[in-house]
Amino acid sequence: MTISRRLCLHWLFLLLSLVTASAAKDSPKDKYLLFVGTYTEKESKGIYAYRFDAASAELTPLGVAAETTNPSFLAIDPSRRFLYAANEVPKYKGGNSGAVSAFAIDRQKNDRPTGKLSLLNEVASRGADPCYIAFDKTGKYALVANYTGGSVAVFPVRADGHIGDSSAFVQHVGSSVNRERQEAPHAHWIETTPDNRFAIAVDLGLDELLVYPFNAKNGSLTANDPPYAKLDPGAGPRHLAFHPNGKFVYVVNELQSSITTFSYDPSRGALHALKTVSTLPKGFSGNNDAAEIQVHPSGKFLFASNRGHDSIAVFSIDSNTGALTLADHFPTQGKTPRNFEIDPTGKLFLVANQDANNIVVFRIDPNSGRLTPTGQTLKVPSPVCLKFMAAE
Repeated sequence: MTISRRLCLHWLFLLLSLVTASAAKDSPKDKYLLFVGTYTEKESKGIYAYRFDAASAELTPLGVAAETTNPSFLAIDPSRRFLYAANEVPKYKGGNSGAVSAFAIDRQKNDRPTGKLSLLNEVASRGADPCYIAFDKTGKYALVANYTGGSVAVFPVRADGHIGDSSAFVQHVGSSVNRERQEAPHAHWIETTPDNRFAIAVDLGLDELLVYPFNAKNGSLTANDPPYAKLDPGAGPRHLAFHPNGKFVYVVNELQSSITTFSYDPSRGALHALKTVSTLPKGFSGNNDAAEIQVHPSGKFLFASNRGHDSIAVFSIDSNTGALTLADHFPTQGKTPRNFEIDPTGKLFLVANQDANNIVVFRIDPNSGRLTPTGQTLKVPSPVCLKFMAAE
């Protein structure tokens, strides 16, 4: 082989390597969008968007995705074509109800999402101050918890993204021991179980987890036997997280600043309380309201947020027994961590500090679950919900 030919082949190889590296760098599998729901009473205009590069962990602001009132919780449908917001307001079109808004996720000609949202339609949530929305496992129904209304509802989602009138509605009844916060039912969370056979509603006002058989063909909710699981009086359950193995359920109790572990029987939709542990360090005597809870996708760790102590409590999980062991508490570098999200790679942890107007990014230690700040902080007015979406 001549020297000139070898040189040509060498430069051709280098060129191909550069093209391949560039293509890998721009690989759509590493590209995501982050949508942020907010409260709009002060500076916020609605839902904000960021581009997220999982390879570099870089977040780039895209500005306001859509102007809408108090989009305090968001849900993205499985097709990644539509986004839905629970508009946490006490009145909607003159009625004692909040709203649910449906948005199309705008896309470029190459089908990449732009980070902008276009309103499709709105419907009444059938109860005041809806604070949670999630899809069933088919992606055909959206389930909504109305906090002040003390009710839950199910809404069909059409193929074109529009949200329809409710297919199911249940009004909770009763109260519990905390006269200021539990004078009436306050539904705070609802989702279907991993097999989609049941819906579980978490009611802060009743100290109950209410279980409903869910019909994925017509979106109905019916009475279950047993109908609910009880928590300690005054616990104030807020949100729930399933372990990936489906055997255990963890409930964060807002008023008690604790986590209760339940075993779960999928054949009956039955929950059995095992143990309750505190989300706070020993000796803390200040005011605190626990808020969010998530299990890491690996199933090894559980995270819960403390508003007041302004920390994330990290626990290790025994996957055989469901038992939690406290690892440590980590300051959120902000005030009132209402919500947090683990990034799609399972490596980063983003905390929405509602009253500090920021989102702080941490790195998760894969062996211990410990959190280390990356130094990256996003400025967002009153952030209260974070949702990632693949951008391929």
